[in-house]
Amino acid sequence: MSSAKAFSHASTLKVNRFLKALDWTTTRLGLNAPPIVELAYLRSLPVGTFGRAWANHLDTQGLQPFTGGSRRQQLHDGVHVLTGYGTDPLGEAEVQAFLLGAKFHPIHLILMAGLLRSLNRSPQPHRILRSNVRSRLQAAYQRGQQAQFDPDTWQPETLWEQSLSAVTAQFGLGLN
Repeated sequence: MSSAKAFSHASTLKVNRFLKALDWTTTRLGLNAPPIVELAYLRSLPVGTFGRAWANHLDTQGLQPFTGGSRRQQLHDGVHVLTGYGTDPLGEAEVQAFLLGAKFHPIHLILMAGLLRSLNRSPQPHRILRSNVRSRLQAAYQRGQQAQFDPDTWQPETLWEQSLSAVTAQFGLGLN
């Protein structure tokens, strides 16, 4: 196994362990929400809608929607759709920086620190210049500050039928 594949596999295992711990914690604290994302319904929506874009994002990335855990956790993939940030470690860190700018919550600092640590440990050809990482995270944070987006109160289920461009405009996000 190449060092890049070994790194990717190790990162995936760590993320899975973290998500299991998060699920355990939200269950213990009584923070679980009923499933929000119905993938079959989202796939049935017209192309160009926010809901269809969400389904396409999950399909393209080979992901399944979060169907358990807190409401905020289940809506995580929607933040990727709204912002256009990737699902690689840097894209995930950008999501956390964006959320931190939109509404401070310590968990975003913790998640971002873990993602940055994994980026720093990546094999040389896959390492991203620190100055690029810093500028991208700074831009994501500022974008979150400028957005009219509250990750605790947004209700994507009321927006799925709207066009993606209308939804991003509603939150002051526009295109990346």
